[in-house]
Parts: sequence; structure tokens; C-alpha cells
Amino acid sequence: MPTTFDTHLITVILVIALVAWRLYSRMRRMIGRQRLSTVRPWLTIVLFPLIVALVLTGSVLHPTAALAVLAGATVGTALGLLGTRLTKFEATPAGLFYTPNAHLGIALSLLLVLRLGYRFVMLQLNGQRFDPQSMQLGASPLTMAIFGTLAGYYVAYAIGLLRWRSRIGSQAPAEH
Repeated sequence: MPTTFDTHLITVILVIALVAWRLYSRMRRMIGRQRLSTVRPWLTIVLFPLIVALVLTGSVLHPTAALAVLAGATVGTALGLLGTRLTKFEATPAGLFYTPNAHLGIALSLLLVLRLGYRFVMLQLNGQRFDPQSMQLGASPLTMAIFGTLAGYYVAYAIGLLRWRSRIGSQAPAEH
């Protein structure tokens, strides 16, 4: 029968492996030419603001963290607009494609993952177990600002994709 330490260590290793795998798959998807989805931008526009609203509701006891989310969302929106301008758009007979500026999306995703990783490591060094409840992510203005920046970026970028689609309108080839 494994000891408590062994189970805890296995949990830590599994969490790190899961985060590394998701980060790798996300980065692969963000680099290079992508087909413009009819659904994904809408999901981003709906889900991210809902998550931000939930985070703001949950941070009612931490007004500084709530302000950090809003400030981060403002910065993220500006970065999303910049990212949209740096994107290469293509309307081809095969469909609508875009090649995003990989640096912005990857940098923001890495920033959030590194911040969460830092918080996780600090808990481990202090001898605490991994427990999402104890991490108190909503109490940290820095973490909330990074999350807000990421959310603002993805929403603004998704809106930019939809605006491009509507601008090309009838010029676009039929999607399969």
C-alpha cells in the first residue's frame, strides 16, 4: 500500500504531466495556418466573459483582485486588437484561413501557466498538499491580472476573426 507521500508525489507528477501536455498541444495549434471555424470564435466570445463574470463574483471579498481582472482584460483587449492586425488572413477556394501571430498567444498562455506553476511550487515548498481550494487564486491580484489579460486577448481576437469574416462576406468561398 503506497504511503501518503507516494500518493501525493504521484498526484504532483500527474498534474505537471497534464499541464505540460495541454500546453504543448495548445502551442502546436496556435502556430501556423488554421482554418477559421464557424463555432470556435463564438464559444470564445460567450465562455470567456462568463468565466470572467464568475471570477469577478468570486472575488467579491478581494476588490483588488477584481480590479486586477478588469485591468488585465483591458490590456488583453489591446493585445487582441494588435494580434488581429498582425494576423495573416486568407480566403481560398478551400475555405477561410488565418495565421495568427504566435508570439502573443504563446506568451500570454505561458505567462498564465508559469504563474500557476509558481503558485503550485510555492505550496509544495511550504509542505502543503495540492488542493485547488487552498491555492486561493482569486486572492492574488497578479494571477487575476494575468487571467484577465488572457481572457481579454482571446475575446478581442475572436471578435477580430468574426469581423474579418463579415467583411469578406460574399467574397468568401463556400466552406465545406
